[in-house]
Amino acid sequence: MKKLTVLKSLMITMVAFLGFSLTSCNDDRYEPVPVKLSDMNGNYKARLVTSQGGKYNEKIIEFAAKDSIITFKEFPVKEIVKSVVKDPVKADTAIAHLGKIEYKLDYTSKLNADQNVVELTFEPETLTLQIPVDGTIKNTVVKLVTKQKGFFVGYDWSMRFGLEAEKITVDGTDLTPYETIKYEIPISIKN
Repeated sequence: MKKLTVLKSLMITMVAFLGFSLTSCNDDRYEPVPVKLSDMNGNYKARLVTSQGGKYNEKIIEFAAKDSIITFKEFPVKEIVKSVVKDPVKADTAIAHLGKIEYKLDYTSKLNADQNVVELTFEPETLTLQIPVDGTIKNTVVKLVTKQKGFFVGYDWSMRFGLEAEKITVDGTDLTPYETIKYEIPISIKN
């Protein structure tokens, strides 16, 4: 009988302890870490959504942000080349010959402490490519623009922005007909 009383007492104590341990604290409020302009510097892995007309393409890319410059070591040029070179086999050959294309995107940043974000205003430069086709070089100039601001979000340390290839000029002549190529980075995580 003594063993049963001790066992019941032990069980009641364990249930009471478990009940108290599962109650939440009243101080469970999220306090965001205030973002600083220097927090943006670093390497990122991003989901890139490229669209032209009704065609969409997604891939994972990497870029670096430092001192008001975003550097793409491998800027995606597939859609640009395929807009210039209509033959798919020749376009794939040209893409292979181009290799990795580096592109630097300048920006200015402004801290928005109320929303805990850094707002980015971009100043895109033109992208110049020399696309080899049938033994000749097509000198291609791509006018890149940004239609809206980008953001570095302090909540999850991610960067979000977009670019558009608004116009392509080949050997001094505007490419027509041409559909705008959109490069959107809905989320990128700092490594």
